[in-house]
Amino acid sequence: MEQIVPGIWHWTALHPNIKISVHSYYLEEEGILLDPITPDDGVDWFTDHGPPSDVLLTNRHHYRSTGEFVERFGVAVRCARPGLHEFARGEPVEPFDFGDELRGGIVALEVGAICPDETAFHIRGHGALALADGAVRREPGGPLVFVPDHFMDEPEATRQGLRTAYRGLADLDFRHLLLAHGEPFVETGREALAEFAR
Repeated sequence: MEQIVPGIWHWTALHPNIKISVHSYYLEEEGILLDPITPDDGVDWFTDHGPPSDVLLTNRHHYRSTGEFVERFGVAVRCARPGLHEFARGEPVEPFDFGDELRGGIVALEVGAICPDETAFHIRGHGALALADGAVRREPGGPLVFVPDHFMDEPEATRQGLRTAYRGLADLDFRHLLLAHGEPFVETGREALAEFAR
Protein backbone atom coordinates (compact mmCIF):
# COMPACT_ATOMS: atom_id res chain seq x y z
CA MET A 1 0.00 0.00 0.00
CA GLU A 2 1.46 3.34 -1.06
CA GLN A 3 0.06 6.76 -0.24
CA ILE A 4 0.78 8.56 -3.51
CA VAL A 5 -0.58 11.90 -2.28
CA PRO A 6 -2.24 12.75 1.03
CA GLY A 7 -5.50 10.81 1.23
CA ILE A 8 -5.02 8.60 -1.86
CA TRP A 9 -3.64 5.08 -1.45
CA HIS A 10 -2.56 2.95 -4.40
CA TRP A 11 -1.73 -0.73 -4.67
CA THR A 12 -1.37 -3.52 -7.21
CA ALA A 13 -2.21 -7.20 -7.04
CA LEU A 14 -2.46 -10.10 -9.43
CA HIS A 15 -5.92 -10.46 -10.94
CA PRO A 16 -6.86 -14.15 -10.51
CA ASN A 17 -8.73 -14.38 -13.83
CA ILE A 18 -6.59 -12.42 -16.29
CA LYS A 19 -3.27 -13.23 -14.53
CA ILE A 20 -1.84 -9.71 -14.72
CA SER A 21 -1.28 -7.10 -12.05
CA VAL A 22 -4.04 -4.51 -11.84
CA HIS A 23 -4.21 -1.21 -9.97
CA SER A 24 -6.64 -0.02 -7.31
CA TYR A 25 -7.08 3.09 -5.17
CA TYR A 26 -8.54 4.07 -1.82
CA LEU A 27 -9.70 7.56 -0.88
CA GLU A 28 -9.21 7.24 2.84
CA GLU A 29 -11.11 10.27 4.14
CA GLU A 30 -14.10 9.55 1.90
CA GLY A 31 -13.99 5.77 2.47
CA ILE A 32 -14.17 5.16 -1.30
CA LEU A 33 -12.50 2.28 -3.14
CA LEU A 34 -11.87 2.51 -6.89
CA ASP A 35 -11.84 -0.79 -8.82
CA PRO A 36 -10.63 -2.78 -5.79
CA ILE A 37 -8.53 -5.92 -5.98
CA THR A 38 -7.68 -7.56 -2.66
CA PRO A 39 -4.17 -6.48 -1.61
CA ASP A 40 -1.57 -9.17 -1.05
CA ASP A 41 -1.91 -8.66 2.72
CA GLY A 42 -5.71 -9.03 2.63
CA VAL A 43 -8.44 -6.59 3.59
CA ASP A 44 -7.45 -6.22 7.26
CA TRP A 45 -5.43 -3.10 6.37
CA PHE A 46 -8.67 -1.23 5.68
CA THR A 47 -10.00 -1.82 9.19
CA ASP A 48 -7.41 0.66 10.47
CA HIS A 49 -7.87 3.12 7.59
CA GLY A 50 -11.57 3.76 7.38
CA PRO A 51 -13.17 1.33 7.01
CA PRO A 52 -14.44 1.74 3.42
CA SER A 53 -18.09 2.50 2.76
CA ASP A 54 -18.29 2.67 -1.06
CA VAL A 55 -16.88 1.08 -4.20
CA LEU A 56 -16.91 2.93 -7.52
CA LEU A 57 -16.30 0.94 -10.71
CA THR A 58 -14.79 2.67 -13.73
CA ASN A 59 -16.46 -0.02 -15.82
CA ARG A 60 -18.38 -3.24 -15.29
CA HIS A 61 -15.29 -5.44 -15.78
CA HIS A 62 -13.60 -4.01 -12.68
CA TYR A 63 -15.74 -5.70 -10.03
CA ARG A 64 -12.55 -7.67 -9.23
CA SER A 65 -12.54 -8.41 -5.46
CA THR A 66 -15.48 -6.16 -4.65
CA GLY A 67 -17.47 -9.10 -3.27
CA GLU A 68 -14.92 -9.53 -0.50
CA PHE A 69 -15.29 -5.87 0.49
CA VAL A 70 -19.09 -6.20 0.43
CA GLU A 71 -18.94 -9.23 2.71
CA ARG A 72 -16.44 -7.71 5.14
CA PHE A 73 -17.50 -4.06 5.28
CA GLY A 74 -20.97 -3.92 3.71
CA VAL A 75 -19.83 -1.39 1.13
CA ALA A 76 -22.24 0.13 -1.40
CA VAL A 77 -21.19 -0.60 -5.00
CA ARG A 78 -21.84 1.76 -7.93
CA CYS A 79 -21.39 1.21 -11.68
CA ALA A 80 -22.55 3.18 -14.73
CA ARG A 81 -26.09 2.24 -15.70
CA PRO A 82 -25.13 0.82 -19.16
CA GLY A 83 -22.98 -1.82 -17.43
CA LEU A 84 -25.56 -3.22 -15.02
CA HIS A 85 -26.36 -6.21 -17.25
CA GLU A 86 -23.02 -7.70 -16.15
CA PHE A 87 -24.34 -8.26 -12.63
CA ALA A 88 -26.94 -10.97 -13.08
CA ARG A 89 -25.81 -13.19 -10.21
CA GLY A 90 -27.16 -11.02 -7.42
CA GLU A 91 -24.16 -8.73 -6.94
CA PRO A 92 -25.35 -5.67 -4.96
CA VAL A 93 -24.54 -3.06 -7.61
CA GLU A 94 -26.45 0.21 -7.91
CA PRO A 95 -26.41 2.41 -11.03
CA PHE A 96 -25.23 5.94 -11.55
CA ASP A 97 -25.74 8.06 -14.64
CA PHE A 98 -23.07 10.06 -16.42
CA GLY A 99 -22.97 13.56 -15.02
CA ASP A 100 -24.02 12.44 -11.53
CA GLU A 101 -22.17 13.77 -8.53
CA LEU A 102 -21.42 10.84 -6.25
CA ARG A 103 -20.23 10.66 -2.64
CA GLY A 104 -17.19 12.80 -1.91
CA GLY A 105 -18.10 15.27 -4.65
CA ILE A 106 -16.85 12.83 -7.31
CA VAL A 107 -18.37 13.39 -10.76
CA ALA A 108 -18.98 10.43 -13.09
CA LEU A 109 -18.11 11.31 -16.70
CA GLU A 110 -18.78 9.37 -19.88
CA VAL A 111 -15.82 8.06 -21.84
CA GLY A 112 -17.57 5.37 -23.88
CA ALA A 113 -15.85 4.32 -27.14
CA ILE A 114 -14.38 1.05 -25.83
CA CYS A 115 -17.56 0.03 -23.99
CA PRO A 116 -20.81 1.85 -23.17
CA ASP A 117 -20.08 2.00 -19.42
CA GLU A 118 -16.46 3.23 -19.65
CA THR A 119 -16.32 5.94 -16.99
CA ALA A 120 -13.88 8.58 -15.76
CA PHE A 121 -14.22 9.87 -12.21
CA HIS A 122 -13.30 13.51 -11.58
CA ILE A 123 -12.18 13.43 -7.97
CA ARG A 124 -12.17 17.16 -7.44
CA GLY A 125 -11.30 17.17 -3.75
CA HIS A 126 -7.99 15.47 -4.51
CA GLY A 127 -7.25 17.04 -7.89
CA ALA A 128 -7.44 13.62 -9.54
CA LEU A 129 -9.02 11.85 -12.51
CA ALA A 130 -9.52 8.07 -12.60
CA LEU A 131 -9.64 6.14 -15.91
CA ALA A 132 -10.75 2.62 -16.77
CA ASP A 133 -9.44 0.59 -19.73
CA GLY A 134 -8.89 2.83 -22.77
CA ALA A 135 -5.48 4.20 -21.75
CA VAL A 136 -2.86 2.15 -19.93
CA ARG A 137 0.71 2.57 -18.73
CA ARG A 138 2.74 -0.54 -19.47
CA GLU A 139 5.78 0.34 -17.36
CA PRO A 140 6.56 2.73 -14.49
CA GLY A 141 7.75 6.04 -15.88
CA GLY A 142 6.39 5.19 -19.33
CA PRO A 143 3.83 7.12 -21.37
CA LEU A 144 0.14 6.43 -21.80
CA VAL A 145 -0.70 4.03 -24.60
CA PHE A 146 -3.93 2.53 -25.88
CA VAL A 147 -5.09 -0.80 -24.57
CA PRO A 148 -4.11 -3.50 -27.14
CA ASP A 149 -6.28 -3.74 -30.25
CA HIS A 150 -7.61 -7.21 -29.41
CA PHE A 151 -9.63 -5.61 -26.59
CA MET A 152 -11.43 -3.38 -29.12
CA ASP A 153 -14.23 -4.39 -31.50
CA GLU A 154 -13.26 -1.71 -34.04
CA PRO A 155 -9.76 -0.53 -33.10
CA GLU A 156 -9.46 2.51 -35.39
CA ALA A 157 -12.88 3.91 -34.47
CA THR A 158 -12.38 3.08 -30.80
CA ARG A 159 -9.03 4.87 -30.63
CA GLN A 160 -10.56 7.94 -32.27
CA GLY A 161 -13.48 7.90 -29.85
CA LEU A 162 -11.13 7.61 -26.89
CA ARG A 163 -8.96 10.48 -28.13
CA THR A 164 -12.04 12.68 -28.43
CA ALA A 165 -13.20 11.79 -24.92
CA TYR A 166 -9.74 12.29 -23.43
CA ARG A 167 -9.34 15.70 -25.06
CA GLY A 168 -12.46 16.83 -23.22
CA LEU A 169 -11.29 15.31 -19.95
CA ALA A 170 -7.89 17.00 -20.27
CA ASP A 171 -9.69 20.36 -20.01
CA LEU A 172 -10.74 19.55 -16.45
CA ASP A 173 -8.87 20.76 -13.38
CA PHE A 174 -6.77 17.86 -12.04
CA ARG A 175 -3.14 16.94 -11.43
CA HIS A 176 -3.13 13.22 -10.68
CA LEU A 177 -4.17 10.53 -13.15
CA LEU A 178 -5.26 7.24 -11.57
CA LEU A 179 -5.13 4.29 -13.94
CA ALA A 180 -6.79 0.90 -13.56
CA HIS A 181 -3.97 -0.60 -15.63
CA GLY A 182 -0.65 1.05 -14.89
CA GLU A 183 1.16 3.21 -12.37
CA PRO A 184 -0.56 6.53 -11.65
CA PHE A 185 0.74 9.89 -12.82
CA VAL A 186 1.30 12.07 -9.76
CA GLU A 187 1.25 15.85 -10.38
CA THR A 188 1.69 15.37 -14.16
CA GLY A 189 -1.56 13.58 -15.01
CA ARG A 190 -3.34 16.35 -16.86
CA GLU A 191 -0.34 17.02 -19.09
CA ALA A 192 0.11 13.30 -19.78
CA LEU A 193 -3.53 12.87 -20.79
CA ALA A 194 -3.54 16.00 -22.96
CA GLU A 195 -0.41 14.87 -24.80
CA PHE A 196 -1.84 11.39 -25.30
CA ALA A 197 -5.16 12.74 -26.61
CA ARG A 198 -3.35 14.82 -29.23
